Amino acid sequence: MKLKGRVWKFGDSISTDLICPGRYFHLRSNLPELAKHVLEDADPEFASKMSKGDFVVAGNNFGLGSSREHAPTIIKLSGVSAVLAKSFARIFYRNAINVGLPLLECDTDKIDEGDELEVDLSTGIIKDKTKGFELQAKPLPRAMLNILQDGGLVAHIQKHKDFKLD
Repeated sequence: MKLKGRVWKFGDSISTDLICPGRYFHLRSNLPELAKHVLEDADPEFASKMSKGDFVVAGNNFGLGSSREHAPTIIKLSGVSAVLAKSFARIFYRNAINVGLPLLECDTDKIDEGDELEVDLSTGIIKDKTKGFELQAKPLPRAMLNILQDGGLVAHIQKHKDFKLD
C-alpha cells in the first residue's frame, strides 16, 4: 500500500473543530459538500488548493476535541491519502481507521509544506522525495492495515461477513 502526494503542513493541536467547522453542521447529511470546508479554519485555502492523494502532516495531538465522526470522513472525502502526525487524539484515531483514513505516527519536524512524499503503509517507511531522506513511522498493526485495505470497518465486515482481522 504505497501512497504518493504533496504535503500540507499544520501545527500542534488541530482540533475536530478546525477540521470540521461547527458553522457547517447543517451540512452533516451532505458530506461531499461538507468536505469542501475541511480544515478551513486552520487554512482557508486548503480544500481548494490540495490535490487528490496529498498528505496532511501535523504535530502533536491531531484530532483533539469532540468525537465528530465527520472530521476524519471529510478529510478522506477531500482526497487526502493519509495524515501523518507526531500523535493523534485517541477517538479521532479510531474513527479515522473505521472510515478508512490511514494515519501514521512519526516525527514530522523535517517534513515541510510542499514536500513530495512516498508512504508505504505496510512498512511505515516515509520517503521525502524532495529532500531525499526517509523516516520510520510507527507501523500499523496487520488488523488495521486489513481494515484500511477494505476501505474501512463497515466495508471490512461486509467483505468478510464477520469481524475477521487477520
